[in-house]
Amino acid sequence: MRNFFAQLRPLERRLAVGVLVVLILVLNFVFVWPHFLDWGRLHSRLDDSSKKLQLYQTTIAEMANYKMQVKNLENQGEFVAPEDQAINFMRAIQSQSAESGVGIVSTSRQTTHTNEFFVELMQNINVIATDQQLVDFLYKLGSGASMIRVRDLELQPDQAHQHLNANIRLVASYQKMGTTNHLKTATAKLE
Repeated sequence: MRNFFAQLRPLERRLAVGVLVVLILVLNFVFVWPHFLDWGRLHSRLDDSSKKLQLYQTTIAEMANYKMQVKNLENQGEFVAPEDQAINFMRAIQSQSAESGVGIVSTSRQTTHTNEFFVELMQNINVIATDQQLVDFLYKLGSGASMIRVRDLELQPDQAHQHLNANIRLVASYQKMGTTNHLKTATAKLE
């Protein structure tokens, strides 16, 4: 390369150096400059991956705590044998209505729906009560360890406008027998 530059005249040398500089700038513009942002993207991806790894490690470290919480929640619910669920449900409704002073006018047949974890019993009842008695009945029925809740409620005043006639659809959820196996399988998958 020195021999080449040594043979050139000064003007030709300047022109050759200029062409070489322009060629280097064009190659930098095409191949190097588009990758200037790659370094920032790499750092961003590295930071995101580090945060995700830290989150996963924290979650794995809390696994024993999560298992304990699942066990507590499994034991927290009231277990009712499948053959006693319908009787228990109706007994809870009748005892609470007697305690609150609500008169049950009529009841319909119970219906049952199931899903993977729960058995739902539905009971339609028609009651007559004052507004205070009805509120007390519904509040106490849904409080505590009871899994009973109101799905539908229709209210009309009676003929004398002294009491309320209420048509109520109550739903009780009971844990299925094999549910704990599903929960154990789910926690085993987390490990």
